Amino acid sequence: MKKRTVSLILTALLTAGLLAACGSDAAQTKTAESQTAAAESQEASQEDQTASSESTAEATVSTEDTAQAAEGADAETPAESKGTITVAATSVPHAEILAAAVPLLAEQGWTLEVTEFTDYIMPNEVVESGEMDANYFQHITYLESFNEERGTHLVSAGKIHYEPLGIYPGKQSDLSAITDGAEIAVPNDTTNEARALLLLQEQGLITLDPDAGINATVNDITDNPHNISFVELAAEQIPRSLQDFDFAVINGNYALQAGLNASTDALAVETSDSEAVQRYVNVVAVKEGNENNEGIQALVSVLKSDEIKKFIEDTYQGSVVPYED
Repeated sequence: MKKRTVSLILTALLTAGLLAACGSDAAQTKTAESQTAAAESQEASQEDQTASSESTAEATVSTEDTAQAAEGADAETPAESKGTITVAATSVPHAEILAAAVPLLAEQGWTLEVTEFTDYIMPNEVVESGEMDANYFQHITYLESFNEERGTHLVSAGKIHYEPLGIYPGKQSDLSAITDGAEIAVPNDTTNEARALLLLQEQGLITLDPDAGINATVNDITDNPHNISFVELAAEQIPRSLQDFDFAVINGNYALQAGLNASTDALAVETSDSEAVQRYVNVVAVKEGNENNEGIQALVSVLKSDEIKKFIEDTYQGSVVPYED
């Protein structure tokens, strides 16, 4: 019995010691866990502080960006509106050149509205009636002829460009070897026929009455050594009929529309110092008395600017040439 009692006491004591040891370990574990939690809490607090600092920095950058954007918006504020300029034009190259002028005029506060026409009558009539401010499609000689024939009062507000008339190959491709009796198509309107004949005279193919000048017709040919037959057609029809003739003289704008380039496809073109170019420079036309209006002067100035000259040179590669006063 005593043995059993002692054994039980020892067992109890050992159990108590183990429990105490376990309690100590648990306490240590709990303490470690508490320390870990505290460290994590401190780390989380530091991360919160860092995030807060980054958020503040981002807010500062955002504010600076907004300020810079506002400054940029102020710098790009459109010019005060001065009004609208309405212009009648034919499509190539006139309406294309005007399209390039739109943003340049907008910088000055002008809105440019362009209406395209497919004929040479209505653009003048809408300017004469006051329906539109100006037109841009014709050369000075046609303008003068139109006034004389129809009693209109249109004047040039500025000379912008010229479109060299060219002699293009059809069945034949060598002007110096032209065969006798060759057929050459020329425009049938008064001004462009004379222009075509003057160009052919420059190439030594015919001789004209010196008194005829820019009014020359086939009846003013005084020498035709190759017995050339001239076929008069509407200017816009000639490119479509090119292959029916040995050669053809084609207006610059109609050549462009047909995919022809005066500088690369033509056998001969008008030179800038020729009488024809001086008489056939394309102009901005207005009704007499309006040529000094502020909007018209702004339009002419932009069309003669270096930016538009470069656009013409880059786009048309010699088929349209800026006019130099």
